[in-house]
Amino acid sequence: MSSCLHALMANTVPSLASSHSVGRPKTLKVSCRAFGAKSAAKIPMPPINPKDPFLKRLASIAASAPETLLNRPVKPDTPPFLDLLDTPQLMATPAQSERSASYNGHRTRKPPPDLPSILLNGRIVFIGMPLVPAVTELVIAQLLYLQWEDPKEPIYLYINSTGTTRDDGEVVAMETEGFAIYDSLMRLKNEIHTVAMGAAIGQACLLLASGTKGKRYMLPHATAMIQQPRVPPSGLMPASDVLIRAREVKIHRDILVELLAKHTGNSVETIANIMRRGPFYMDAVEAKEFGVIDKILWRGQENIMAEVVTPEEWDKKSGIKVKDDF
Repeated sequence: MSSCLHALMANTVPSLASSHSVGRPKTLKVSCRAFGAKSAAKIPMPPINPKDPFLKRLASIAASAPETLLNRPVKPDTPPFLDLLDTPQLMATPAQSERSASYNGHRTRKPPPDLPSILLNGRIVFIGMPLVPAVTELVIAQLLYLQWEDPKEPIYLYINSTGTTRDDGEVVAMETEGFAIYDSLMRLKNEIHTVAMGAAIGQACLLLASGTKGKRYMLPHATAMIQQPRVPPSGLMPASDVLIRAREVKIHRDILVELLAKHTGNSVETIANIMRRGPFYMDAVEAKEFGVIDKILWRGQENIMAEVVTPEEWDKKSGIKVKDDF
């Protein structure tokens, strides 16, 4: 049947020598025992590229219904047998997205090429800029996507941001940008692990403190800072507009004080007094004592600190008894 198929294709295509006389090509009268014989139902694959979909389709038709290949009408604008490819199985693209069972089957096995998407593939949201509207939009979208992907797995929020101001104190965004991310964090079902690396200033310090209790971390040389919201540049605004903006900034300050008091465990008066005195900088140890974070991420710190005992326990194990307070 393979020889019949080759002969059929060779005799169906018009030769170039007789291209001036376009007509119906001569059909080949093939007498093969395979036609109608059950024993020869299988036709060997053509020797040229056996994985080719066209040759596979042609061979399967020749095996199942060889009469459809004989006495076919000739269309001068279509190569012969090309209409056999018009099937959904052959026209569908083989490039489909590979899926895995993890993360509810939504995560692709190969990470995307750009760096933020690779971090997102590891459930990491990195805030490395001031909280301008474009950053806020991206962070909220990433948080919502990670919750949709798996509402049970934790989300890791890495923070290195000066909040709604630059490092020189110039206002670059409204305080509502930080509150938008904060409200999104509070609405998520996932655990939020916050990690401060570099700086967490102003609204970024609030985001650091708003992580899940016991899951708020800070690198040893990072800095956290609490400060009052600042009035945006007024320019040529009328005095009434400047007064309205100042009143709005005061409302944002009161909200920030309440939220920091809620997440750090300090009183509202303590936070308000700290803000009133000016910027309050904290290193990792001071931030832990103040309640902004829970742990400092030293390499191997947990194992080392677990082996350290207090002086009283050391004296007790050594058999030393204290006679008096002195």
